[in-house]
Amino acid sequence: MQIQVNGKQVEVGDALRERVLSETEGSIAKYFDRGGTTAEVTFSKQGYLFKADCWVRLASGQSVVSHAFGGDAHTAFDVMLDHLEKRVRRYKQRLKQHHNGTPAKEETANVTVLRSPDGDGNADLDELDDGMDHSSPPQAMIIAETEQPLRTMTVSAAVAELELSNYPVVMFRNAAHGGLSVLYRRPDGNIGWIDPERTAPGAVAGNGKMNGKASHMVQAAQ
Repeated sequence: MQIQVNGKQVEVGDALRERVLSETEGSIAKYFDRGGTTAEVTFSKQGYLFKADCWVRLASGQSVVSHAFGGDAHTAFDVMLDHLEKRVRRYKQRLKQHHNGTPAKEETANVTVLRSPDGDGNADLDELDDGMDHSSPPQAMIIAETEQPLRTMTVSAAVAELELSNYPVVMFRNAAHGGLSVLYRRPDGNIGWIDPERTAPGAVAGNGKMNGKASHMVQAAQ
């Protein structure tokens, strides 16, 4: 298993580095073989608190993300590792419950990261310009571009994916109808589900009328 330990404006000493390598590998090895698994643990500071971020990519291709804060780097790592192990265990249980021997066709989607115009992530993208064509992102604003798998799964599996990845949004191909759906974490803690296929042209809504808008539902967080 390959584990990379980094510090952003935080010095990672040998003792902390060795602990991260040993305990992170041990937590994952309880549930999955270590071969082909990679992880990156990053320590940083936000105000008076230390933050520990961990991104794990299992041999299956599944990403598991966790982060936590603490009064010192070791405390932040303790909490983060506990969250990480719970997510890995949950993923293992989901594999046992929903095992399917037929692999889905692999797809990829382009992922682009744009830098906020004011650099703090709070700018309104509608104020980027001044008459320029907004049909594509301004090239000067792109800071990262890559491809990620676009997985085919059920809505319940996508909810589990949202919890595992700790990301605010997950796009997936809905196994029920083959169209694209989006799950996202709402500010109230519940999960929003956007499913254009349910009300696409030609689909009939529950009241028997055609509806060209995307179906937008809210599911209680588990």
